[in-house]
Amino acid sequence: MPVAESKRLSPNVSLFLLASILVSFLAASAAPTPLYGLYQERWHFSPITTTVVFAIYALAVLASLLTFGKLSDHVGRRPVLLVAVAVQMIAMVVFVLANGVPTLLAARVVQGLAAGAAAGTIGAGMLDINRTRGTLANSIAPGIGTGSGALLSALFVQFLPAPTRLVYVVLFVILLIQGVGVVLMPETVTRMGGAVRSMRPEIKLPRAVRGPVLVVLPVVFAVWALAGFFGALGPALLHALMDTSIVVGGLLLFVFGIVGSITVLLLRNATARTVMLTGITALILGMIITLVSVMTDSVAGFFVGLAFGGVGFGGGFQGSLKTVLPLVEAHERASVLSLLYVFSYVGFGLPTVIAGFLVVYGGGLPRTADEYSVVVILLALVALLGLRRASRTSATA
Repeated sequence: MPVAESKRLSPNVSLFLLASILVSFLAASAAPTPLYGLYQERWHFSPITTTVVFAIYALAVLASLLTFGKLSDHVGRRPVLLVAVAVQMIAMVVFVLANGVPTLLAARVVQGLAAGAAAGTIGAGMLDINRTRGTLANSIAPGIGTGSGALLSALFVQFLPAPTRLVYVVLFVILLIQGVGVVLMPETVTRMGGAVRSMRPEIKLPRAVRGPVLVVLPVVFAVWALAGFFGALGPALLHALMDTSIVVGGLLLFVFGIVGSITVLLLRNATARTVMLTGITALILGMIITLVSVMTDSVAGFFVGLAFGGVGFGGGFQGSLKTVLPLVEAHERASVLSLLYVFSYVGFGLPTVIAGFLVVYGGGLPRTADEYSVVVILLALVALLGLRRASRTSATA
């Protein structure tokens, strides 16, 4: 039965609800990270399998983004989001029932499909309500979600029973409550035709944002490649440097994510170029410190590098959004955001799988970490050159 308009959530509550759902989705995506060690012990698989399980999620997100990324511009935000929340809840059930690698892969695929459908929809919905606060929330949520999901999962493993199940049950309940909130939320766009046609996969950008998107792509790719590396191999690398508990492994992603979110808050009033420069500089410094720390077996240095990496992630991603989103019309928001997330998840998944193969068939974990750090530094330098060139072009114009 339709909900009366007078009983719909207010814009402020709706914005908070959408941000919380994005946090929940990203927390759910990070929750398996501290559990990979337990899964590996029980089911006896290699680091390659770990990175494949990690990256299959990114592949599913990509497929979903390319198919459903523009759908909410046509049918509305609420219908797409309701289905995405329901599918994410199904993924939590599959995780609870997982009894081997095939089930784990299935859970990650279902989870990725839900996340891909939701990412652009949630982001566009927040921008519909308030462009400034929506852009800020889009930038903050990834760090909070990733960090809190990993730490929550690690704490559950360390201190509570049924470690491979309980965290997913808690996330299921949270998603159920949020789904009820979506039912009460007002629609933020007017429906229009072309829904079926919008599901044909294509990479198409409005002319006004093509130049800015080309400038930010190296940054987006680099910061998400860094997040993917720390998410898939960070706990194992930290364990190689010191004999750590699962909680310390979860703390790794928490520090990375929360520092990134704090950076977004501190730089929220800065210009897009300033935010981008801050993020790129921190990314380069963080990778240099991480590189030296791995070579010298320094745990303290590793966490310092991790914190700088968090600044790089928060600043780089926020700066990218602040560069592109102000140029986008309302009916283009979901599609443009989805395409940005496509490039994000290519960076998130592809380098991580390559790193997994190098760990097994290359020079091992420490050497792979060194090589990965160098690649991220090179990507950041490319992004820096692109930003400087764009600034000179703008000044000349």
